[in-house]
Amino acid sequence: MKNHIPKVLILIIVIIMSSCSTTSKVNAKSEVKRVGMVIKLKPEFIDEYKALHADSNPGVRDLLTKYGIRNFSIFLHELEPGEFYEFGYYEYVGEDFEGDMEKMAHEKRTIEWLKVCDPMQIPLEGATSWTTMEQVYFNQ
Repeated sequence: MKNHIPKVLILIIVIIMSSCSTTSKVNAKSEVKRVGMVIKLKPEFIDEYKALHADSNPGVRDLLTKYGIRNFSIFLHELEPGEFYEFGYYEYVGEDFEGDMEKMAHEKRTIEWLKVCDPMQIPLEGATSWTTMEQVYFNQ
């Protein structure tokens, strides 16, 4: 079983989101950084993964907000029988992306959250987690 992104997935993501991994001015002090990313999900964990990310589960939502992440969405699609891919999208509205991501990575709840979620996912070949995607189109 290969662990690559089929071309049809890229097309679907471009059509659905129309924005990934770029920045645009919000005001004189800050920018919005748009990030799109992809990873594979093990089929046996789909129900558990959905439950963890349900609106009723607070999870790490407040940490995302604390570190400037807004409009975080995860989409799931079965591209071929038994081949499930997740597409994640978020907007970063802070002033120090790398610094904020580093701080969030060291939060105890982030570490515990990833201990649960990471084993459910299969990173793409050559990656250790979600793969950030290149933006090919944006319309505001």
